[in-house]
Amino acid sequence: MGACAESKREGNSGSGGTGGSGNDTFIFAGSSDPVMMDPAFASDGESFRISRQLFEGLVSVKPGTTELEPLLATKWQSAGDGKSHTFTLKTGVKFHDGTDFNAAAVCANFDRWANWKGLNQNENISYYYGKLFQGFKTPEAGGTPGIYDGCEAKSDSEVTIKLNKPFAAFIDAMTLPAFAMQSPAAMKQYNADDVQGDAKDPRFSAYATQHPTGTGPFKFAKWDRGQQVVLERNDAYHGEKAKVSKAIVRIISDPKARTQELVAGNIDGYDLVSPADIQPLKEKGLQVMQRQPFTIFYLAFNQATPALQDKKVREALSYAIDKDALVKQSLPEGTKTAIEFMPDNVVGYNPSVTPYKYDPEKAKQLLKEAGQENLTLKFAYPTGVSRPYMPTPENSFVTIKGQLEKVGVKVEPVTAKWSPDYLDMTRKPEGVAKRDIHFLGWTGDYNDPDNFVGVFFGKKGLEWGFDNPELFKALQDARQLPTKEAQAEAYKKINAQIADFVPGVPLAHPAPSLAFGKGVKGYTPSPVQDEVWNTVTVQR
Repeated sequence: MGACAESKREGNSGSGGTGGSGNDTFIFAGSSDPVMMDPAFASDGESFRISRQLFEGLVSVKPGTTELEPLLATKWQSAGDGKSHTFTLKTGVKFHDGTDFNAAAVCANFDRWANWKGLNQNENISYYYGKLFQGFKTPEAGGTPGIYDGCEAKSDSEVTIKLNKPFAAFIDAMTLPAFAMQSPAAMKQYNADDVQGDAKDPRFSAYATQHPTGTGPFKFAKWDRGQQVVLERNDAYHGEKAKVSKAIVRIISDPKARTQELVAGNIDGYDLVSPADIQPLKEKGLQVMQRQPFTIFYLAFNQATPALQDKKVREALSYAIDKDALVKQSLPEGTKTAIEFMPDNVVGYNPSVTPYKYDPEKAKQLLKEAGQENLTLKFAYPTGVSRPYMPTPENSFVTIKGQLEKVGVKVEPVTAKWSPDYLDMTRKPEGVAKRDIHFLGWTGDYNDPDNFVGVFFGKKGLEWGFDNPELFKALQDARQLPTKEAQAEAYKKINAQIADFVPGVPLAHPAPSLAFGKGVKGYTPSPVQDEVWNTVTVQR
């Protein structure tokens, strides 16, 4: 596969000015603090929101789409067997510390990820590399080596990445912030990978909290924890220079407070607009923009619970849920109901899977056949958080609770704050007994079915509590097919297999909304949240 399109971020038209009479600072409200500034160790949206301004990958997506385009690589070529990928690099690019971006820097980044050891291999720390490369050069006890074979710098501007197994979505995966290029010199100087001193965790090294160093249109200035992250324009940027001199991410966890601050003019924009706020904001003359739905919101069944090991019970719960009512009552305009665990614009989507249409009488009958007419379930959901796939979890809980009670299921609410409590409840052993069913979801990182169903069901895990070797093997085999065309048919069968197994209920594909002040221009919403702010101007 080759690439020849020119990135819109690569032009030289930017003057670096403020857009005439515009304000020279863009203030965006984040819903929580980033975890850290090293994208290789990040897996949360707020960390990635900031890292997209500081760091760049070899490949990007065209603004507003999931279509690939060049970034630090000007073109690429993949071998027919899917085991090697050669990139031609843009020349003359500098990291923020003034060191050169080149093929050697690319290899340094890939080798860094592949050679992590000890704590750095923990799924909670190196989530994306571990998931997509399926291991490390020297795996911990019981682990297997990953698919990364090596990196060859053929010249300063040409580099080949070698894999020992094909990965059809490798190029698409390179759009992820986790695989952005970072300054090898800065990482060495500030001990990016060392668990030293008081940090005891590489996510909180001096590099990850004070000295993140990329090639992006903004540079890191300071981080006041719990308050704001300040970024400054990179005047030496190789592409279109930022129109504002500063970008500030202000931390405002309360959705109502974010709305009030925008109306008051104290911020210029925010993400995850509550569905109930959309029309009032429009009536005040403020801008509301929607991302294309590239999400899945689901109700997961924990099969460590004996009653949920019975497929009839899982089917009953599926038939008990009125997805149309859920969308109408708690999800934003533009949301689509779901029949499988990935959106319809992803390769391998199957419109013919069993849809489990709302049928409360059928749900009651299946519960009776299973001997579970008096079923009680611990229903977990997070509080005080908005996610792109789950903007109002409390409201969604009320809707689903009522639907389950209508078919005779008793519901015991289980609540927790999002991070780390709720996420730990779904991922750690001590959380298994606390929940029978729970809300969670996903925003796609790039256009690849493995990024959805592979993430959820690729191996035995604590969230779902089931062991299905047939499904695990099908997903592993499909991931290693060398082309997307071959993958399409394989994943259609897999999606039918998942629907028949009923691990949970795919509820909806919410369309996340963003809100902006009247004078904000140049912001293009992205289905994968690949929103870089160098084109943004602000007028107040």
